[in-house]
Amino acid sequence: MEHDRLPTRAWVLHPDLKTDDHRRAPKPALEEAVSLASALPNLEVLGSNVVPLPKAHAGLLFGSGKIAELKAVFAANEVELVLIDGPVSPVQQRNLEKEWGVKILDRTGLILEIFSDRARTREGVLQVEMAALSYQRTRLVRAWTHLERQRGGLGFVGGPGETQMEADRRAIDTQLLALKKQLDKVAKTRTLHRAARAKVPYPIVALVGYTNAGKSTLFNRLTGAEVLAKDMLFATLDPTMRRLRLPEVTEVILSDTVGFISNLPTQLVAAFRATLEEVLAADLIVHVRDISHPDTGAQARDVETILASLGVEEGTPRLEVWNKVDALPAEEREAMRNRADRDDGVLAISALTGEGLDALCSAIALKVQDARTEEQLHLGFDEGRRRAWLFKQEVVQNETQGEDGYELTVTWTPRQKAQFSAL
Repeated sequence: MEHDRLPTRAWVLHPDLKTDDHRRAPKPALEEAVSLASALPNLEVLGSNVVPLPKAHAGLLFGSGKIAELKAVFAANEVELVLIDGPVSPVQQRNLEKEWGVKILDRTGLILEIFSDRARTREGVLQVEMAALSYQRTRLVRAWTHLERQRGGLGFVGGPGETQMEADRRAIDTQLLALKKQLDKVAKTRTLHRAARAKVPYPIVALVGYTNAGKSTLFNRLTGAEVLAKDMLFATLDPTMRRLRLPEVTEVILSDTVGFISNLPTQLVAAFRATLEEVLAADLIVHVRDISHPDTGAQARDVETILASLGVEEGTPRLEVWNKVDALPAEEREAMRNRADRDDGVLAISALTGEGLDALCSAIALKVQDARTEEQLHLGFDEGRRRAWLFKQEVVQNETQGEDGYELTVTWTPRQKAQFSAL
């Protein structure tokens, strides 16, 4: 079809709503929105604007003067799609599409579209479809042709029949139920994989961070894995795990996860909880920050908020990694290195050039070792299965046999202790 051959001509708007107490700095917010749009294939971003908004207008979001001004811009540039970096109600979407003669996609719809394009595993695809259905269920302003597609985007950006409503809530609910059954089957398979991985005596180290912080580049540098690593938001959606040998520690399992983002749609936080389960099971969380980004502090806070919403315990050992120091001016770079040196648990690195990676590996090894505690256990002769599990985990330091069982000295992580308690 034509939209598969020619890129869709798009324009990005960031409404800077003055009444929003939590609004982000408009310039970096617009840049992020443009990066989001650029992450979609077959999309050509022709231009972008910050639109100052004293207050949101119920029917059209923007005021009549701004509507007319933008209409002229879109017509002159033959714009087909307008991406609005914020929430847009179904009524506003319909009215704006009618006024401007273009398709409208809000921030949630755009992120869903990107997630759909990036998801690689069966579970990832199902999760995105469920999130998209939950989002669209309240809108019903699009045809549901994309549900019949086997792969690719969700159909918000292009496709036949999108200008008329061809589905009702019962059709969506039926589809949601079918997807949930499929997801349950996939989740059971993942549970089996997790059980197999739990038998591996290596600690899990999870890389987390704001999207585009450089996690995948760092992951590739450390493990030699060829995970998709581009200067593109949401380049990684499905967790990738690799073994990593560290100094003075046998090995760890390193996990690369989906990038977090501010105002992540609630549907996606819920849908991707399973995708982020490696973070919940981690013995160490490595928070990778793009220290060269003007909003790096706000991004870090967004990551911490999402980690808390996922249920990650505050007591889980952490390391903070200030990445992309190579992108800073020389003086600022040196100051950043000095600050990191003074701050315990913080390292300044460049995943791109390799600077600071030896120190990072040593810090990970130290943190993983610190996470292990030594304990004395008594097991009866009838607890052979639990004893065998301990030896398989390679946590037993010493064992003596007494009259009524075994006395063992073990060194283990909190995760291993919890697994043992559940046996």
